[in-house]
Amino acid sequence: MAPRSQLEITTQSVLRLVKEEASYHNELKEQTDRVQRLESQENTDDENKEYTLRQERLALEETKKVLPTLKQKIDDSIAKLESLLTEEGQKGPESNVELINAAKEAIAKARTAEREIA
Repeated sequence: MAPRSQLEITTQSVLRLVKEEASYHNELKEQTDRVQRLESQENTDDENKEYTLRQERLALEETKKVLPTLKQKIDDSIAKLESLLTEEGQKGPESNVELINAAKEAIAKARTAEREIA
């Protein structure tokens, strides 16, 4: 089996990062819902509720901190992928059309995900 090309590796990296970002956004929504649910609960065990609420808010803030860094990683990976795509396209008849199409699809998915999140 031939070693994977940089184009293929970077394409997979972009797809993985987009999937990871979607996962963090889902987690953010779930944590926000849990915090709101805890805040709206009637006082049952006040000490435990406050501790749990504090822990959930801390987890929510940690998740929020990850997103800007992850967005930057995605942007950097897309830029690298576009550069590799240009290089592959310049090879002429020796360029790998399948890899080029996969890379273009990965960029399109990343751009679509970016619009959906914004």
